[in-house]
Amino acid sequence: MSYARERLKKAQEQLGIEAKKSLGQNFLVSDTVINRIIDQVKAFEPEVMIEVGPGPGALTDLLLEMNVPMQVIELDREIAAYWRGKGLTVHEQDALRLDWSQFFSDKKLVFVSNLPYQISSSIVIERSMENHGVAHMVLMFQKEVAQRIKAPARDEHYGLLSVIAQTFWNIHIVSEAGPGDFAPPPKVASRVLGFTRITSDVKNHKSFLTFVKMAFAQRRKLLKKNLAGILGQRNVTQEQLIEWIKELGFPETARAEELSPAQFVKLYHKFGFE
Repeated sequence: MSYARERLKKAQEQLGIEAKKSLGQNFLVSDTVINRIIDQVKAFEPEVMIEVGPGPGALTDLLLEMNVPMQVIELDREIAAYWRGKGLTVHEQDALRLDWSQFFSDKKLVFVSNLPYQISSSIVIERSMENHGVAHMVLMFQKEVAQRIKAPARDEHYGLLSVIAQTFWNIHIVSEAGPGDFAPPPKVASRVLGFTRITSDVKNHKSFLTFVKMAFAQRRKLLKKNLAGILGQRNVTQEQLIEWIKELGFPETARAEELSPAQFVKLYHKFGFE
């Protein structure tokens, strides 16, 4: 039996718990994947850490050995009580409803998680809306979501999530993880990504998100049609928009999926947005 499986078995005996389907719990039991995640966290040289969904501690036990101040966010009552009993500061709340600004300081914050798959896209978008705060992230995703995050323009996986993630982060693959690396095994493959926040020309992240959402509103529609709704608001004519699209190197029949994240930023600024 692997070291990770032994730790899981011990923690489950202490807690008297099984993975809860309702909370999207699949406990990581691969020593190889765990070690790759821990090595990446160490490489980011955190000064403070946040973990979402520590569960029985596949990552948490090893993160604590780094002796870096750490807090966890855990929705499961029994698991939250378990970590509280070990002296950790636990936020027993939904990570998507929590005010993350309370964690931000001048110290380098690294966010680590084997994410519940149902919140993974939303949490990447949310952390991307902040101008500062989390400096690095090491996150486990369903492989399909990880593909969407890193997809280039014109790729079948490319879309809103790709543009937002790549505009505000440098992203690389840390590890692959198959169903057998979890207990219970999920039906899908997984992938761990590492994120480093980058300085962007976009000042108002939420305004940019709204703009990109509009561009992708109806995927098969032409970009000029999807953006028609903001022309009047910004005193821009259809002719000007077509000219801007052509300046980016596209015909007026271009669709949103053809523009790279950098080209989206250029078009966004053409409209006079910050």
